[in-house]
Amino acid sequence: MEDQKQNLKKIVSLSLRSFHISEEYGFLLPEPLKELPEPYKPWMEIANQLPHLIENHQLRAHVNKMPLLDCHFLKSYREQRLAHLVLSFITMGYVWQEGETQPEEVLPRNLALPFVEVSEILGLPPILVHSDLVLANWTKRDPDRNLDTIISFPGGESLRGFILVTALVEKAAVPGIQALVQAVNAILQPSQDLLLQALQQLRGSMEDITKALAQMHDYVDPDIFYAVIRIFLSGWKDNPAMPVGLIYEGVSAEPLKYSGGSAAQSTVLHAFDEFLGIRHSKESADFLCRMRNYMPPSHKAFIEEIQSAPPLREYILSSGDCQLLTAYNQCIEALAKVRSYHISVVTKYLITAAAKAKVRKSSHLPGPPKALEERGTGGTSILSFLKSVRDTTLESVLHQSS
Repeated sequence: MEDQKQNLKKIVSLSLRSFHISEEYGFLLPEPLKELPEPYKPWMEIANQLPHLIENHQLRAHVNKMPLLDCHFLKSYREQRLAHLVLSFITMGYVWQEGETQPEEVLPRNLALPFVEVSEILGLPPILVHSDLVLANWTKRDPDRNLDTIISFPGGESLRGFILVTALVEKAAVPGIQALVQAVNAILQPSQDLLLQALQQLRGSMEDITKALAQMHDYVDPDIFYAVIRIFLSGWKDNPAMPVGLIYEGVSAEPLKYSGGSAAQSTVLHAFDEFLGIRHSKESADFLCRMRNYMPPSHKAFIEEIQSAPPLREYILSSGDCQLLTAYNQCIEALAKVRSYHISVVTKYLITAAAKAKVRKSSHLPGPPKALEERGTGGTSILSFLKSVRDTTLESVLHQSS
């Protein structure tokens, strides 16, 4: 039995590594770089003072003086990821510096060309995505493992909290991701005991995700998130503030449209859904499928690998094992709780914050944004989408007579 466990652990390790998934950090980029090679000093100088430049309405002027650089000196994957992070933050700041009423509709070639170049190398779109904002934007501030962000927008401690709590959610998902691979291998062996262990581990990971997400209330001020931070996560697709999209100078004469940042760009719940066999409504499924194009290609490939695995639901029903059935349903219920908790967080930070912003008489905060008032930064009608995916999750509970 011990030999079998060791062998299984080896299979899991190889499987995760082949998709650029870390055994320790999951989809988070392990030990992201904080500095680019010397030729890219002009990018780093702007990125490191981004909040100041945006708040003083100076970013566009600084970017317009930036030299045109190519990506020739970006040799490693980590350097390329940092370059995408840096250029995506500069791009969002450039577009939204003056708020939603005066977005910049043309990205200058000295920013557009290298951004598109590194995006094509990485297989990512040329806009800020979850893999920039969260997965590659964390660092250990000191030996006590306190975390910090690498690049920032205006929003101070609330922005830092938003990014790092989301990174902790990703970290809490690591045992769950390991459990997916263990479960798939258990079905292939087949071993009902190992599958049961994997399902129990998956449920525990989902419970830890909910606990990690709860820290959002401790570190993120809803008013600052709504009035200051949110605009910089907004894209130029399904956004009334930029209905025609953004022209990337030197890349395309026609405007291009890309969705803003969204929790749906995290690979975690996509992988859980595919493994558990949850089927969402066509509208929700279409949006989720589109968001996979905003993930690193290796992470998207992992979802597809899980999707092509032997169907878990069929295996459990055909096994007639009551323990497996119970463990599966506990996973479904734990995932529904994650989604219900996410709804409560979005209600506080978006719907309630929007209502408060409308009646606020005077404040140091910017006026309430209107273009995406009840929509997510990814462009969806946020609450109806979240409730739909939560409800279809609950409908996936198995009954022995199914």
